[in-house]
Amino acid sequence: MNSNIPQHAVELADELRVALHHVFRRIRQEGDNDPSGLTLQQKMLLSTIQQQPGIGVAELARQEKLRGPTMSGHIKALEALKLVKRDAPDPDDKRRSGLLLTGHGTALLEDLRSRRRDWLARRLAQLPPEGAAALRNAITYLNEIGE
Repeated sequence: MNSNIPQHAVELADELRVALHHVFRRIRQEGDNDPSGLTLQQKMLLSTIQQQPGIGVAELARQEKLRGPTMSGHIKALEALKLVKRDAPDPDDKRRSGLLLTGHGTALLEDLRSRRRDWLARRLAQLPPEGAAALRNAITYLNEIGE
């Protein structure tokens, strides 16, 4: 442990890490109840492709720290499920084509996000007003930490 860090900050970091871990696990579990049968890895890949339309398989593998053949297997599975499609080949490199979500892939991802959001919203709605206000104020600082 770094001795330059005040003890109160270390204690707060431990408490926050544990609390966030529990919340994220519950949100993920809510997503696991979806009927798609997709793995967490496949859902994460769909999200990345949506955020970066046209990303290549090699770049996606680098970002996700997976081997090329492993990523190719994931993409082939997502293509077979009609969730992902390949864009037109790159004019500078005909061997490379970017990845895009299909309409079905976009709808599946939006459904998953809606279910996760709705679960969290139901839990937040149960908080007393001062608890909701405290969380709303904390979001500013959490975003600052994440930058």
